[in-house]
Amino acid sequence: MPIKNGLEYIESLRNRNLKVYLFGELVEEPVDHPMIRPSINAVAETYDLAVDDPDLGSTKSSLTGLQVNRFLHIAESPQDLVNQNRMQRKLGQKTGTCFQRCVGMDALNSLYSTTFDIDKKYGVKYHDRLVNFIKMIQYENFVIGGAMTDVKGDRSLSPSQQDDPDMFLHVVKRDDKGVYVKGAKAHQTGCINSHWLIVMPTMRLRPEDKDYAIVGAIPVDAKGITYIYGRQSCDTRSMESGDLDAGNSQFSGQEALVIFDEVFIPNELIFMDGEIEFASTLVERFTCYHRRSYVCKTGLGDVLIGASAAAAEYNGISNASHIKDKLTEMTHLNETIFAAGIASSHQAYKTESGNYINDDMLANVCKHNVTRFPYEIGRLAQDIAGGLMVTMPSEKDFRGPITGPLLEKYLKGKKGVSTEDKVRIARLIENMTLGRNAVGYLTESMHGAGSPQAQRIQIARQMQLEYKKKLARNLANIKEGENTSTELLSEPSEYFDRIFGIKNN
Repeated sequence: MPIKNGLEYIESLRNRNLKVYLFGELVEEPVDHPMIRPSINAVAETYDLAVDDPDLGSTKSSLTGLQVNRFLHIAESPQDLVNQNRMQRKLGQKTGTCFQRCVGMDALNSLYSTTFDIDKKYGVKYHDRLVNFIKMIQYENFVIGGAMTDVKGDRSLSPSQQDDPDMFLHVVKRDDKGVYVKGAKAHQTGCINSHWLIVMPTMRLRPEDKDYAIVGAIPVDAKGITYIYGRQSCDTRSMESGDLDAGNSQFSGQEALVIFDEVFIPNELIFMDGEIEFASTLVERFTCYHRRSYVCKTGLGDVLIGASAAAAEYNGISNASHIKDKLTEMTHLNETIFAAGIASSHQAYKTESGNYINDDMLANVCKHNVTRFPYEIGRLAQDIAGGLMVTMPSEKDFRGPITGPLLEKYLKGKKGVSTEDKVRIARLIENMTLGRNAVGYLTESMHGAGSPQAQRIQIARQMQLEYKKKLARNLANIKEGENTSTELLSEPSEYFDRIFGIKNN
């Protein structure tokens, strides 16, 4: 039966016999592990949102005719992409962390057009296979994880040049039923909380890298997969009694190293196999979707701004002009991120396959903002919160018969505000800027969907300096041939044609 809500989703993860290692030990049941469970709760919110707010969390699929979770939907209009962004911000507000489904959503959408293009060139059937897979997961309402980032080894070398070929996921053998892959994928968000993984190449490939040009869908509990769970700052606080020290005890993100040891992918679930020239196409389309998806951080920013305002209120300084100015700056930075992301979605265009892809330049601007602004928002939040955020005694001290009354007396704030409420807000700010969910708000903001230089490269490629110089020369009345060349007077690219409606004359 299809999964209907968050509770049913959680139950669907049980008894899968996953090989998950944490602290060097095999985890018997990940669903019940206190350090893993908050990340599962965050994914469950994506199901409950679709039930509680179906217009935001779900939509009708033209592939199946079903009302499906928006994370499984193929974007059929710019508004679909805008609604993804609105959903992402809402879920960030509800969880205060990474809810782990954007990679799968963006992988499905980038593969939809890429497989269509491969089929058009080579006459294969990857697109039909992908559509059949999407229909199945839409019906079952599964979580899809995307696995793109290889461990890379020596980054100056291509995949086939590595001393150890397993530094990039690759095909190691074949038979008439499918292929077997070996390698590892790093930093895999929500992989253990997914039902399926889609493996993809991580970079542009050369002819000699043909075995690395593999895309396919794999059940998370497939034979040969090992997961090694990643540490997060202050993560063991979730294993302690009580919930005060955790800051956000209910929700967290999840990352793991996924190791593939001759894992089988059947032919019907292979969506690329050796078409090296389309590896870069897939990566670029995926990053275009995914860098725009980082508007999710604005939902987290909303929470952190609210926590900062509450901290100021509890300390009796909410009317101070410098506090108001800091909250205004935090809001300005947060909305600037959202503006670029949602503008990218609004500027979407239709691919030949029929689905829509958002604007690449604005997606990269959005993500580049995300590599900077959350850090400043976090700095200002810590400024407002004060030093107590990082010197506060433990919950056990607050509950102790001797220390508890002392802490209650000396750590109180504004009259009418409980000391515990003041402590809880400070712990939440700690959690989001230094603790467990700083992974999802800060470090992931830096490195997710490509580190800052990756966005700068894409922005540089689309700057259109020659065209912009032409605009300036025209206004300055500099004629063709005066200190310039016909090359410098080149017409605008397809990007400018599409965005501004400019036509070549």
